[in-house]
Amino acid sequence: MMRSWFGTSFKDYSVKLGAGAQRWAQRWAQRLSTQSCTWRARQKSRPVKAQRDEMRWGRSLVGAVLVVILVGIASVVMTNHIAAVERERCFDRLYEEGSDVATYIEHVVAHDREELNLLAAMVAQSEEVSDPKLWQLLSSFKAVGFMSKVGLLLPDDTLVYGTGQKLNVKGKLSFASEAALGAHISERSTSLFDPNKYVLRHFVPVERAGQVVGMLYGLVVLDQLPISMSSLPYTGKGAIFLIESDTGNYLIDTWHQGPLGNIWQKGERELASGYNFADFKRGLIEGQLGVMSYFSRTIGDFVYYHYRPLGINNWRVAVSVPEVVVMANAEHIETSLHTFLGVEFVCFALYLLWVLNDARKVTALKQRRLDNVQHLHEIEQFLFNAHEKKENLYAAIEKMGQVMGCERLNFWFLDRGINRHYCWEQGKPTEEGTDATLLPVKLLKNFAAGAELFVADTPAEIAAILPDGAKAGNDNGAQAATKLKNVMAVPVRDVVAGQLCGVLALSNIKKGARNVPLLNALSFSFGMYCNNVKNRADLQEQGDRDTLTGMFNRNRYERDLPELFKQYQAALTCIYIDVNGLREMNNTKGHDLGDIMLRTVAQAITTYFPGPYQYRVGGDEFVLFVPAGDEAELTKCSVDLATDIAQYDYHISVGIESQQQVATIAQLIKAAEQKMYDQKRAFYATRDRRKMHVA
Repeated sequence: MMRSWFGTSFKDYSVKLGAGAQRWAQRWAQRLSTQSCTWRARQKSRPVKAQRDEMRWGRSLVGAVLVVILVGIASVVMTNHIAAVERERCFDRLYEEGSDVATYIEHVVAHDREELNLLAAMVAQSEEVSDPKLWQLLSSFKAVGFMSKVGLLLPDDTLVYGTGQKLNVKGKLSFASEAALGAHISERSTSLFDPNKYVLRHFVPVERAGQVVGMLYGLVVLDQLPISMSSLPYTGKGAIFLIESDTGNYLIDTWHQGPLGNIWQKGERELASGYNFADFKRGLIEGQLGVMSYFSRTIGDFVYYHYRPLGINNWRVAVSVPEVVVMANAEHIETSLHTFLGVEFVCFALYLLWVLNDARKVTALKQRRLDNVQHLHEIEQFLFNAHEKKENLYAAIEKMGQVMGCERLNFWFLDRGINRHYCWEQGKPTEEGTDATLLPVKLLKNFAAGAELFVADTPAEIAAILPDGAKAGNDNGAQAATKLKNVMAVPVRDVVAGQLCGVLALSNIKKGARNVPLLNALSFSFGMYCNNVKNRADLQEQGDRDTLTGMFNRNRYERDLPELFKQYQAALTCIYIDVNGLREMNNTKGHDLGDIMLRTVAQAITTYFPGPYQYRVGGDEFVLFVPAGDEAELTKCSVDLATDIAQYDYHISVGIESQQQVATIAQLIKAAEQKMYDQKRAFYATRDRRKMHVA
């Protein structure tokens, strides 16, 4: 086992240091002091002229580097500032375009109402609302603003239109309902004459002697509405959306072709960094002013979506513009500034090369010290994000082996109970394993007792650290031992807790290449890596949990679905639970009580459906999976659960779907969700949403 001459498990030998941070500080202060004394002693033995030349070069280099850094920082800061200011201007224009569209729509609607009021006055003055002369006049009405034609709804639910034709619209339009609302604009509905067309009706009352004798309305055909818009934002390069916030229905959509849809039915988009779909949805519903950026597959670019409220019903207007249009000026300025920075940095690089060319008289010792710093920096760069990119750890180990002048390098790391072993040999790539056969028992005991270095240069010293199997020749251990000429090892400790978490060992080091200070510095860097791995694992665990209920969150839910399907395809049950009345609870009693409601329901779910696959996938939605569950028994549990939480005036809707030989897990979930919705509709059929949780 030539590539694994140390062992696999040092879990039993890892110890905690009492004052980890203090000991690390003392240790590094001692190392720096030792290195400083050594450097001064060597400096005294060198010729005076060489020392002066080195000091002069050092001052020149330090001065040049400081100038480059200061100018570079100033240039980058100024460039970023100018780019940020220009981007703000671009956002200001986006807001202005949205404001212009909103002002235009409000102005047209107000003008339409004035026109309707004038027509209503004419109708009121007529002795008979169905007077042919009156309707010959009204039928000559030309499209004004958003309206294309007018109609009159009479108290008997008769509609008068055209040149006086009458149509019984009982059950479709209600005079009593519309008259109670006074002058208003209806929600989106279908045309009485063409169910494939969406329309709005702009109502104004017709009053005679203090009595409402009819409701005159202007018909707004939504399919024709974008044509009547005076202009599109950004000289036609943007799109306009008019949305009913209560329903999510589009009233205007100049971006998509075909029938008008619903914004929430399109689902979540791939958002740009820094944007959140939940915040966007809440802001649109609550009438906030904001911007969202998402990736459009239609144009293959990011789109900026600015939304704002209107003073009409609960309408929201939005302007959608491609990023290349919105940020055109900013992109141009950023490109110019980056070009300037590139030229500037090239000039700095050429200047630094000229300064470095003046370093030919630097001593070999100084050069080696600089090389060590550079190598340490490169390895630290690899290790900086090696906890996320395993290939960087391999590169760091390989780089360290080359720098330290050894034939073989071993790194053991205890990762959450698993002993990971990495081995590098000259001319071979780094390999990883979790079950090395030889144990570095003596090393672990020494390091656990507080030792910071182990060096073995004789066969007896090397044999002392090998297990009995290697000494006796078992499992090729003796073959590996006979090829070991020398060994140098240091412990790797967690830089925060001070706990022994790894071992770095070098073997067959070239003569004169042994560099203990550099090895100690690298052990500190590997300690940082070990700490990063631990922190990342802890954060991953925390990121999978919903902080309110303690259940797994939607991120974990999405990751687990493929594994659930793979593992339990033969028989799987999905339980879909929705909490009824959460929105009403939040609106009437506040979000604190809404959170208590969710936590109470979640605890009850955990009690009645114990298991590892419990997820909170939405604000008031929970999804559970039970391998090979009995649907009848689970249904009984759901009834008991609903009865239990009903004592708190909490109510849920539950959908349970059990399948054998699951075709797709998406179909399983959809079936359970549909059953939940069926139960939810039945629940609300007997209750008034507005009166829930009011008492």
